[in-house]
Amino acid sequence: MIFLKTSAELEVIRANGVILGQAHAEVAKIIKPGVTTKELDKVAFEFIKDNGGHPSFLNYNVSGKKFPASLCISINDVVVHGIPSHYQLKDGEIVSIDCGVFKNGFHADSAYTYAIGDVKEDTLKLLRATKNSLYLAIEQAVFGKRVGDIGFAIQNYCEDLGFTIVRELVGHGVGKSLHEKPEVANYGKRGDGPKLKENMVIAIEPMVNEGKKAIHQENDGWTIRTQDRKPSAHYEHTVAVKKGKADILTTFKFIEEAISKSEYIVNI
Repeated sequence: MIFLKTSAELEVIRANGVILGQAHAEVAKIIKPGVTTKELDKVAFEFIKDNGGHPSFLNYNVSGKKFPASLCISINDVVVHGIPSHYQLKDGEIVSIDCGVFKNGFHADSAYTYAIGDVKEDTLKLLRATKNSLYLAIEQAVFGKRVGDIGFAIQNYCEDLGFTIVRELVGHGVGKSLHEKPEVANYGKRGDGPKLKENMVIAIEPMVNEGKKAIHQENDGWTIRTQDRKPSAHYEHTVAVKKGKADILTTFKFIEEAISKSEYIVNI
C-alpha cells in the first residue's frame, strides 16, 4: 500500500530533514585523511540524539540481521551499506554517507558522496553526474507522472555519459516506515510504473557506477561492492510529490556550507 501524507506529516518529515542535513554537515566537518569511519558514525549518532531523534539505520532489521551503526559509510567501490569501522580515510578516496532520522513518528533519509583530496577526474565526473541525475529525477516527481519517468531521467542522463546504473538497489517510499511502497528504480521507461500522486513521499537515490553495473554482497550481509572494483557514487533526497514541482524535504544546504569551508573535501 502507498501512503499519502497530510500537510502536517510533510512538515514533520521536513523538520527531520533539517536535523538530518545538519547531522551530515557535522560529519562533513571532520572528514579528512586519518579519520576513522567509526568516528564519523559517533558524530552523527550524538548529533541526532542531542536533537531528539533516533538514527533510522541503527538496528534496522533485515531478515533478523540488524545494521550495527547510525551511518552507512561506503568507500570507493562500495556502493551502499558499508559498516563503520576503524578504517582510516585516505587522500584520493570517495566516501558515500547515507543517514536517516526518525522523530515524531516519521523518517527522513538522504545520502551524499564526498571526494577527499586528490581524486581522479574520471571519478569526480561520476560524482557530478550522479548528483545532477538526482535533480533531473526530482523534476519528474510530480503529480501525473509515473515512477518510470524518474528512473528514465537518471538512466538516460548517466548512461549517455558512459556510466552504469545499479539495478538491484532502488529508492523507496518514506514515512512511518523507513522503506515503504513504491520502489523507485534508477532505470526505467517513460510512462511506466505506478502513478505519482500528490503527497506521496519517496526517497530518490541514484546509485551509479564508473565501470560495469554488476555488484556483489560481502560476507557481512550488508556491504555491497561493484564487481569490477571501480568507484560508485550515491546521492539521495526525500521528496514529496506535488503538482507542478516536487517538494524536496531533505537538504544539502548545511553539507555544502561545510564543504565550502573544508580543506580536504573537493567541491564538485
